[in-house]
Formats: sequence, structure tokens, C-alpha cells
Amino acid sequence: GSLGEPRDLFALPSARRPLPPPRWPVECEVIKETIEHIEWVPPEPEPFCQPMGHEWPPTTLSEEQGTIVYHLSPVPPGSCFTRARVGGAPGPLSSPAAPLEGPQDTTLLFESRFESGNLQKAVKVGPYEYVLTLRPDLYTAKHTQWFYFRVQNTRRDPLYRFTIANLAKPKSLYGEGMRPLLYSQRDAQSRGVGWRRVGTDVHYYRGGGAEPAAFRLSWTVRFPHDGDTCFFAHSYPYTYSDLQRYLRALAGDPVCSQYCAVRALCRSLAGNTVYLLTITSPVGAAAKRVVVLSARAHPGESGGSWAMRGFLDFLLGTHPDAQLLRRLFVFKVVPMLNPDGVVVGNSRCSLAGRDPNRAYGTALQGSFPGVWHLRAMVERVLAEREVVLYCDFHGHSRKNNVFMYGCDSGGAGTGLRLHQRVFPLMLSKNAPDKFSFPSCKFKVQKSKAGTGRVVMWRMGVSNSYTMEVAFGGSTLGRRNSHFTVEDLKLLGYHLCDTLLDFCDPHPAKFQQCLSEVDALLRQRLGREPGSGWSDVSTSDLESSTSGSDSSVSDG
Repeated sequence: GSLGEPRDLFALPSARRPLPPPRWPVECEVIKETIEHIEWVPPEPEPFCQPMGHEWPPTTLSEEQGTIVYHLSPVPPGSCFTRARVGGAPGPLSSPAAPLEGPQDTTLLFESRFESGNLQKAVKVGPYEYVLTLRPDLYTAKHTQWFYFRVQNTRRDPLYRFTIANLAKPKSLYGEGMRPLLYSQRDAQSRGVGWRRVGTDVHYYRGGGAEPAAFRLSWTVRFPHDGDTCFFAHSYPYTYSDLQRYLRALAGDPVCSQYCAVRALCRSLAGNTVYLLTITSPVGAAAKRVVVLSARAHPGESGGSWAMRGFLDFLLGTHPDAQLLRRLFVFKVVPMLNPDGVVVGNSRCSLAGRDPNRAYGTALQGSFPGVWHLRAMVERVLAEREVVLYCDFHGHSRKNNVFMYGCDSGGAGTGLRLHQRVFPLMLSKNAPDKFSFPSCKFKVQKSKAGTGRVVMWRMGVSNSYTMEVAFGGSTLGRRNSHFTVEDLKLLGYHLCDTLLDFCDPHPAKFQQCLSEVDALLRQRLGREPGSGWSDVSTSDLESSTSGSDSSVSDG
């Protein structure tokens, strides 16, 4: 291969070979079962529930009086990653779940020792009431937000209450009507029904206790069947193995293989392959412009993978627009930047115990191989070609809808400062029921200097964005409902659509959007038509309505 490495050094997915199983840190126990979920789109929109407010400490929950029914030994937060192996911890598995006392015992059996699972402890505080503790990001004591775990031995009639006791963020869309996800194995097998929104009486509030991660999420739910196996999750899971299955199907498709090359960008700290897809047709312009996309720097933001899936499905398909895009551009796609974090069920970090999306500026090859190699790849590309767009897919936990963060330092001339706002405006026209232009921000904050979008922009990619996809859903276009997997995939398709509008050789659409951006900003700042923008600070250009963006922002 052109990477200067023999092909077999890296286990690339091939239709002929079994998939390389994920490599886990040796501290992690892993059950042998393969966990796979069917894809399903609910026939009706799933509305937000009535927000319950933040003042709500119920009196019944006291863990001290409860019984521990699941407990994984924690990884000490001060320790560091040392080594990994397939299957995680060697030797026989421990039994973190308390055994049932007989068929009449209605205690739920919890499990999370599978890809992306992260439950550490469950305490039974009432006949059908449980207080749960999430495992923090590995080798850290914080970043609890993502959750994904399994329960067995369900009963159909009672109302259960679950309370996650150690969430890290003071504000959440759960406080504004978002509901958790449930998956019933029996419903999937017998009726083809997959992940769905559940939960009544959903509360997000500050818990007691002095520890910093003291926010709580509580919900009640009825299970659909007796004796079922069910899963709960924060967002539709998309694991490293899901990605590998997808890439193996691509590798086995003789048509796709003509214009899509799957290579290893590098290996993660645990030795999992970070994949790079190069997509372009063999024909077309000599010096094609380049589009760079990435997702899952933050492993808990799984919606980014579903948007990426939709993008790849469309771009690799037979639609005339997809063929045109492959003729016009070279796409460099890193679908999962932080596979280790995805494997172990982290929210934000890699196994270096730090946030990879703050490490682009200083990225050490050893600590953040994915980030380091992505940046080096873009540097190589920029030496020969124009990169017309960089977009990094993320998830947002405090604002609904989809929006973008762009880059405006205030130094550029008038034209360029408005140009950076054109792509998001076009996307909002192509996806009016999902994408909110007023929620977009273009200020480069100090705390964001190490993010992918800011570093790529400083390297010379003028259209450099973080796309934020809400964990909740859309409040736009008469919608007030959660995003489905289909919504997220459509977003990837709309990105393709917008790229064609943005790069249309007939500049009418671009010019129209440019003047619209100009008019919107004038209206907001009360400036005369014709006066330039070079004297206006970025802070003044930022919407006064969209609220201040604190440094705990998700990007």
C-alpha cells in the first residue's frame, strides 16, 4: 500500500477474513456474547415529554439502606493505560451481579461488560427501584454522560424507577423533555421493533453529596414483557464492531471497491485500527478539491456515527448526485477517530484519559494517534490541493436541533467573514426541519484552540466546522420530537446535497446565501447596507439571542 507499510500489518476488513475483534485494556472484563441491535424507525414521531423542572429530590432513594445487585470493581482513576488484548482481562469472568434466589425473585440482572457499556454499580432501593452509578471515562474520575447497559429478568406489570446518580453536567436536554432509549430483545425478534424512547416522569436534577459529579437522571418505565432481555442507552449505540461490519460489507462490494479504498490511518493506543476511507471516482478533474470528514472523537456522541453512516450510504450509492460528487471531489473520511473510547464506553476521552478534541494543537503522536495522523494527513493534502470543507461530527447535550460551530477570528476581510456562514445557511435550507442556523456560532474561543475545526482552519481550511447533533431532537418546522436513526442518516445525505449547492459552478445560490447572511447580520446589529464588517468584533457578530457559550460546551 501507499502507506509504506505491508498491507497485512493492519487487519483491514475483507469479505474473506473474519473481522479483527476489538482490543480492550487488560483491566476490562468482557462477556463473550455478541451484542447486536436491529435498525428500526418508529412509524410515528416520538414527542418530547413534559419537562419536569430541576427541583426534585425524591425522598425514597437512599442507597445506604439498599442492596448492591451489580458491582464491577472500579479502575483506579489515577492509573494509566498499560496494555490491551482481545477479550480484555484474561482468566475467568467475575460475577458482578447478585444471583437470583429463585423464580419468584424479581431482582433485575444487570450487565454492561460489552462494547460501549459503562454501568459500574446498581443498588436496589425498593422492590422495583434502582440507583445506578456509571463508570467514569477510563483512567479519569469524570466525564459521565453516556450510558448503555443491559437488564434481564424483567416483569411486565410493575412500574420501575431508575436513577443514574453520578452525571457530570449541570444542564441536560433530559430537563427539557428528552427521554431515554429502551431496546427489547423480544420485541426485536418477534415484531422487528428496535430502539424506542421510553420513560415517564423524567427528571434531571442536582443530587445530594459533595462529590463534583452529582447530577441525577431519574425515569420510570414499564417493560413490554416478562422475562425479557432489555437495554437502556443515552443515544442509539454505534460500536466499533458495527463500523467494522459496515466496512467489511463495503470491502465485499465489487462496485464500491472501484471508488472507495479502506485503509488504516493508524493504530489506536490499544491497537485498534483507525480507518481512513478515500472515496473518489477514477475519472474526473486532475486536481480535484478535497473534503475531509471525521466522527467519534468523543465516543459518547454516537449520533455522529449515524450521520456519518447516512453520508457514506449516499455517497457510495448509485444516485446521479453521488456519482457527480465522486467525480468532483476526493473525500477523506475517518469514521471513528477514537475507537478505544467507543469500545470501553467512554463519554469524551481516549485511553490517554484526556479529551482528544482539545489535543489537535499539541497532539502527541503517542497519546492521540488518531488526531495526530488526521492532522498530518490534512497537512500533506494541503500541500497539493485545496481542502474545500472539513467537518467533524459531534453530539450536543444541552441544545436541541443540529447546528455548526465555524471559525471567524475577525481578522479577515468582509467577504471571508461572511463566507464562513454560507455553508451552514445552505444546510439549514436543505434540512429545515432539523438544522438551526440561529444556533450556529463562529467565535474562536481560547478554550477551543485545540479543536479539530480551529486547527484545520489555522492550517488553511477556510470552511472548517464542528457539526453538533442534539442528543434530543428537533423543535423546528412544526416538529417537537426526538431524532430517529433515519433523521440522523438523512443529515448525512443533506450534507452531500449542500456540498453540491455550495460548489455549484453557477454562483447564484452562493451569492443569494451570501447576501442573506449579510442582511441577517445587519438586521441584528442595526447596521446600514453597504458598510463593511471589518471593524466589527466577532463577539458582536455572534447572536445576542443564542445565549453565552460556556467553556463546558460539548464541541
